[in-house]
Amino acid sequence: MGEFDLIARYFTRPPRRAALGVGDDCALLTPRPGMQLAVSCDMLVQGQHFFADTDPGRLGHKALAVNLSDLAACGARPLAFTLALALPRADDAWLAAFARGLMALADLHDCELIGGDTTQGPLNICITVFGEVAHGDALKRSGARPGDEIWVSGAPGQARLALGALRGEWPLPDAVMRIVRQRLEQPTPRVALGLALRGIATSAIDVSDGLLGDLAHILRASGAGATLEGDKATYLIASSAYTASDRACFDIRLLTHTLAQRRQCALAGGDDYELVFTAPAARHAAVLAAAARADTRVTRVGRVDAAPGLRVLDAHGQTLTERFASFDHFA
Repeated sequence: MGEFDLIARYFTRPPRRAALGVGDDCALLTPRPGMQLAVSCDMLVQGQHFFADTDPGRLGHKALAVNLSDLAACGARPLAFTLALALPRADDAWLAAFARGLMALADLHDCELIGGDTTQGPLNICITVFGEVAHGDALKRSGARPGDEIWVSGAPGQARLALGALRGEWPLPDAVMRIVRQRLEQPTPRVALGLALRGIATSAIDVSDGLLGDLAHILRASGAGATLEGDKATYLIASSAYTASDRACFDIRLLTHTLAQRRQCALAGGDDYELVFTAPAARHAAVLAAAARADTRVTRVGRVDAAPGLRVLDAHGQTLTERFASFDHFA
């Protein structure tokens, strides 16, 4: 039984007080007239989500970033968060660095720490984040419609590129590794983009488990299919807009040894925390304007279809036959 099967079987019930319950990036409550509370929770476990030698400052950043990314996918403005932390021991130097990374990102988004819990045990970080969105403005997974364009922010695949290098799957020069390792360990939550897309995007989700797998959640919730220009997304991995220099871009193109490996990174890699979203073709210019306001690059990579299924095309418009398996904790 897979991760999402488990959730559907044991933990999904009809909402009562919540306006939106289990199954989207955030649950929605209504704390005051006209507004809804967006709530999301993510856990990071050593050995599962990060290496034991990960810099604690970067780990503090990422622990909050992955939660803010859920608010971004909902189009919600961050308000506050709680922190539950299990520690093997109380290490002052580690805690100071972790807190600096955590609080720097919190301050950047005006999101205050309001409570939580600490205990002794294997290193485990669990954050619950709270955001606010006007009633009816929340971005959900269920709004994609045939004819909508599919967009993605940033350069999905760079985090997986770094993970592969850390695992010894392929070499990367130091200059490139510095770039992509930061993508893995200090992702940028696209909060500004999520806010700018309210009233424009018809659906959204953050890319945590892989572009194809997360897009499939949108399609399932929306009762639609899609055609994805897979190689257009693949080539973003070496985008000059997300590397330190054109030379570093060139190196990324060369050092992921095969096109198949580049496709696996970009289409199924995960851990990018970019946004994949849909919007009507008539709102194409509005999407680009919203991205410009958010200072975030977006790329149109496909369209939503009425026919079910997800078709992935290569650069020549031919259907890819490769298998792309996104991350699943229990698969």
